[in-house]
Amino acid sequence: MWKPHSPPPPRDTKSPDPETKQRAARRFAQIVKLKPEFAARYKEVHAAVWPEVLQQIKVCNIQDYSIFYDAETGILFASFKYVGYDYAGDMERMRENPKVREWWAMTDAFQESMVPGAKSSESGEPPWWREVEEVFYTE
Repeated sequence: MWKPHSPPPPRDTKSPDPETKQRAARRFAQIVKLKPEFAARYKEVHAAVWPEVLQQIKVCNIQDYSIFYDAETGILFASFKYVGYDYAGDMERMRENPKVREWWAMTDAFQESMVPGAKSSESGEPPWWREVEEVFYTE
């Protein structure tokens, strides 16, 4: 779920001096299809996300994470901000967490990837969720 189609621009993996630089947030948006028979269950599990999963999201520098659902098309739309310095490394740390992998296995079963050849959120390549292009933003 967390790996986009195209990697973010290369960044210095060393944290800059906090007094001289601020983290530059990068926004992500992704889509996947929800199997209609699992809509209620998907909402139910997301009303009580496992604490270990929420903590790993935070540790991996993800903020403002939301998932929206369009019942007419079955599309789940996720958006989040990445505020760290090493996206690839943080996503690898996410994958290393057994509870996150267990969560992904459960929620992947409710979904249909829109990425040809995608096998699971855990496999990473190709990604399970399809990244979508940002075409407009205002603060």
